Amino acid sequence: MTTRPLPPGPPQHFFSGNLPEFKRERLGFLTRVAREYGDCVPLRFGPKRILLVSDPQMIEEVLATQSRHFIKHFALRINPIVLGNGLLTSEGEFWRRQRRLAQPAFHRQRIASYSSIFVDYTRWMLAGWSAGQIRDIHADMMALTLGIAAKTLFNADVSGHESETGEALEVAQQRYIERFNSLIAFPMAVPTPGNLRLRRAVNKLDRIIYGFIRQRRASHEMNGDLLSLLLNARDEDDQSGMTDEQLRDEAMTLFLAGHETTALALSWTWMLLAKHPDVAARLHAEVDDVLAGRFPGAEDVARLKFAESVILESMRLYPPAFVIGREATADCTIGGYPIPRGMTILMPQWVVHRDGRYFPEPERFHPERWLDGTTDAIPRYAYFPFGGGPRLCIGQSFAMMEMVLVLSVLAQHYRFTLVPDHPIVPAALFTLRPQHGIKAVIEPRAAKAT
Repeated sequence: MTTRPLPPGPPQHFFSGNLPEFKRERLGFLTRVAREYGDCVPLRFGPKRILLVSDPQMIEEVLATQSRHFIKHFALRINPIVLGNGLLTSEGEFWRRQRRLAQPAFHRQRIASYSSIFVDYTRWMLAGWSAGQIRDIHADMMALTLGIAAKTLFNADVSGHESETGEALEVAQQRYIERFNSLIAFPMAVPTPGNLRLRRAVNKLDRIIYGFIRQRRASHEMNGDLLSLLLNARDEDDQSGMTDEQLRDEAMTLFLAGHETTALALSWTWMLLAKHPDVAARLHAEVDDVLAGRFPGAEDVARLKFAESVILESMRLYPPAFVIGREATADCTIGGYPIPRGMTILMPQWVVHRDGRYFPEPERFHPERWLDGTTDAIPRYAYFPFGGGPRLCIGQSFAMMEMVLVLSVLAQHYRFTLVPDHPIVPAALFTLRPQHGIKAVIEPRAAKAT
């Protein structure tokens, strides 16, 4: 294939490249350079060669058709002690084996069996709410999805561990950004204050996770949770199972990464619904019509079409993973451009999802676009909140069912009004978080479940 030279990109500083501008305003920087320089923009973050790719066809090549030439990018290896060598970070044959072992835990029938947990935990959360309260919706969604994750993964109640988990996540996010922004980052073995703080946080989580694993191995119980399935999974070739360390890494990945991204998607969804009462009214009408006052179950998800479209549109505007990356392991060609070994390809959902070529009125919150055929003709990778290709998020169906059911139960009971003058600022850390939370007044609805 004939190659063409990479197009020009924005000016670079001698040592730091484009890192200072990226550090200053990550979302704004990614958007600006994509709009000004095109779908393929060479950048440099210190010594790291970067290519910002916003073209869906090129994204498909990286994530799917030529995925064999790429591994997860360097940023995911910054804090290795957090997720270890789980599905999110592992590579090659080891990743393929772990994926095979974990896949049965995410079959549709298995996920459907968790629907009552999604609904019950949401009902228990609502039992502590009262009309007129001001609540941080993000904090509530984080606590809710943490409880759901613990129950479905470990068949355990972690009501006493929310603060430990939340603090550990906060430390991990901050250390990730600090190390990403540093031209020279000390190895994790060096006892810097930041490294020690992260290690203490991870040790707290390890005590929780390993405690569940030891308890389950000793009891030999099969409780139907994901940990039981992972513990009893056997490789079809040699009948070997996962070691405690492998179980820890997979459980930690699902426990932390899974619950946080779901909580973020729900948090941004409630913010958007509060800002668009007409959309919220249509959601309320659907849940009242479909559910007729009863709580939803797995069989209702397919009928809650507008609820699903609200989630899809929320993740278009506020994708929990706002950018994903891959690192080339060999010289290759993407979109006709030469990609040298070691170059990192960054693919920003934040930018692509807001591109008017694929989404008319891209800044508008318009869930109907997922129902009226508007999105039928968009390129496959113009919308990729769960990634794509062989590394497509294993928990996609789990997360979608959880979000639709949680959204529906809450919409049966409440509507939200944002607290005036409270700043809602997207913070592009490892995930897209509301920097100051999302504070809202909760208002009961007339339609009540029985």
